[in-house]
Parts: sequence; structure tokens; C-alpha cells
Amino acid sequence: MKELKMYSSEYIMNTPMKPIEYCVDGLISQGLFVLAGAPKVGKSWLALDMCLSIAKGEKVLGKETLCGHAVYLSLEDSLIRLQNRLYELTDEPSDNLNFAIMAESISNGLPEQIEYCRKRFDDLKIVFIDTLQMVRNESESSYSSDYKELSVLKSLADKLGIAIVLVHHTRKCSDGDPFNMISGSTGLSGCVDGSMVLIESKRGSRKAKLYCVGRDIENQEINVVFESSRWKVSDEIKNIEPDYFPFAVHDFMVTQKKFKGSATELAEKLSALLDKEVFSNRVKKDLIQHAYELLDYGVTFESKRSNGQRIIILNYDMKSDSSDGRNLMPKECENADPAVTCGNSEMLEKPLNTLLAIDEYEVEAEKSAVTVCDSADPVDDVTDPAANEVYEIELMSLDEVLHMSANKIRSQLANKGIEIPPFETQRKAT
Repeated sequence: MKELKMYSSEYIMNTPMKPIEYCVDGLISQGLFVLAGAPKVGKSWLALDMCLSIAKGEKVLGKETLCGHAVYLSLEDSLIRLQNRLYELTDEPSDNLNFAIMAESISNGLPEQIEYCRKRFDDLKIVFIDTLQMVRNESESSYSSDYKELSVLKSLADKLGIAIVLVHHTRKCSDGDPFNMISGSTGLSGCVDGSMVLIESKRGSRKAKLYCVGRDIENQEINVVFESSRWKVSDEIKNIEPDYFPFAVHDFMVTQKKFKGSATELAEKLSALLDKEVFSNRVKKDLIQHAYELLDYGVTFESKRSNGQRIIILNYDMKSDSSDGRNLMPKECENADPAVTCGNSEMLEKPLNTLLAIDEYEVEAEKSAVTVCDSADPVDDVTDPAANEVYEIELMSLDEVLHMSANKIRSQLANKGIEIPPFETQRKAT
């Protein structure tokens, strides 16, 4: 009997491991994926756009890509069709994108062909196989046969450290769970690392939803529309707050060179750099999960017990620092509105009545710029019993009051370097 190779929880939690690479951020990681949809829904357009975006290092579906080589096995297309589609998507060819219109089946040489691609292109990131049916061996579709056949490609993707995406069809019948619509048994969905299903809201509408699920990605439902020969996100794209933790550690070590202390002490130092609280019980976890990135910045660390207390030791080597010792933390305020600089942030802290406060000389200026009332408007005399003086009150419309207040706010913002164009208003005749 072959003994199981066991790993303790301490080893798993305390050993720095190479992080998972995403060809498409948050959508396609290293491993085996399936992209399914109805015939002629536009799967191949999406596959080609993803390949081209990865080859050029450009965004696709609003997500960042990992620039590298892409191979597209377009097994149902001709070269002239590929040419026409490429002309629709780009004006310039990419050295990082290659095609094949013929390939062997999974059990008859396809894995070896993909391995050859990996040897030929050192920076190979992704291989699209369009379609899965063109490389299958089994005509029977059972859980065991589907799982067994696809496990060959799953193992290959893990071995080569690349992503393999299988373009596949969905069933004609609808289902409340879109992933149940993937043609074949559940063995197909069970074997792959992630699934994407493209479903049009109405056949031919060119509006669809891309359903995504996977082991290393969050469940997502992305609304898309087909425009200018590519699928584009129709939802508002949410900005994800960048992770500045490794930058803060690097910048701290550039000046410190060596650190030895508790997690609490290190958390206090990093909190000052990040301008937000860093929790001491997360410091070690964050150091482990960013270990490979920190190593690229010349920072190494270890954690050990000393006198019954766990301490963290950090060392910095400038020769190993890919940034050449330059600070990596951005200087601008992290959470500031892009339209408002840090120097203008005090404007956001002032109450509205302060912004609307109008002194005497400004009132006179506003009167010269705004017609307060017509000569025909009624004027009331009010007597102050304490001072025995008579004040003239000029009646103003709501539109005039708002106009005066807007001019005041615009003037104060202009003094802070924030220019706001005048509002276009139309006065109603009285």
C-alpha cells in the first residue's frame, strides 16, 4: 500500500506559496474552464476578444488581464473567417496570439500538442479550444466518461501552469440554474475549475448575461451587450480598492532595513503608512499571502517564537528589489474623490451654512450680477422697535435665491482651485 503524503495544518498555514495567477482578473485563473452558450450566440467572438486582450495586456469585460501568449484552436472556422473577425476587433496583429484550425483529439495527441505550445511560447498564459466537441473521443455522455476525459486536460493545465478554456454548447431546454444548461453530464461541470455560461435575454437581441462560477473566482452575473463586434459590460463597473499592503511593507523596510518585533508593533508602523488600521492578528497572514510579491521587492520574513512570544523578522536587500529602492505607496490620498485634490479636502469638511455665509461686500456683488426684483414688485417697510430704524425688504423669488447661493458656492470653490461651470437657468416671466 502506498502511504498518503500528509500535510499538517500548520505547514499549510505558515508556508508561503506561489499565488494563483489570473489571466482575466477575477474571472479566469490557471486551470480548466468551460465557456458555454447556445449556437451562434457569440461565444467565439468573446473567446477571440479574450485571447486578443490577453495577448495585448488590455482589459476585457472591464477586467485587467495578464499579458502573455495566447493560443486559439479555432476548430470550426476557416482562415478567411478568422481574418475577417480579427479585422473587426483590431487594426494591428499581435506577436502574442497564434491560431490553429486543426488539432488531435484528447486521447490521440492533443495534450502533447498543447505541451509543445508551452515549450515554444515561454509566456503561454491561455489556450482556447473552440469547440470541445471537436476534440472529444467519447460519443457517450455519462458522469464517469465526461469526468475522465476532461480530467486529462485539467491535469495538463495544472502541470503547465496555464488556463485552458473549452468552448461548449448549452442544451435547448431552459433551467433555473444556468450551469445545468451546459451540454453533457454534471461530470463536465464537476471536473472543470470554473464555468461561464452566456445566455441572451432574447434570441438575437445581442443583450445577454454571463454567469460565472468557479473554485478560485466569486460567483458573478455580468450583464453584457454585443457592440462593435465584441461583448461589453453594460453594468456599472465597480472600482476595487487596491491592495497597498505589500507597498507599505516595502516602503517601511527601505528605511528600516531590518525589523524584529511583535505583530502588534509592525501593525502600528504599517497603519501609519496606510493611513488606516492594520490589525495585528492579520499581519502574519498578509505577509504569508504576499510573500512572493515581497520577495520581488527584496523583502524576506520569518516568524518564530522567542521567550514564549511569537516575533516577526523582516529583512530588506536592495539588490533584490525590482523597484530599485523607490517608494511604492502613492502620494495622493487613497480615498479621495479624483476630482478633489488633498489640498482641497477641507472644503468637504465645511458645513453647508459656512459655504453659504455671505458678507456685505459679497451681497453687493451679487446684487450687481443678479436682478433682485422689478420696480413693480411690492416693497415692505419693517420698523425695528429697538433701533427705531426702517429697513427696506426686497422680495426675491426662489429661483433668484438659489442663483445667488449657487454663485456664492461657485466662487468659494473657485478660490480652492475647483472650477464649476455656470448653471444654465431660464427665468420665468412674472
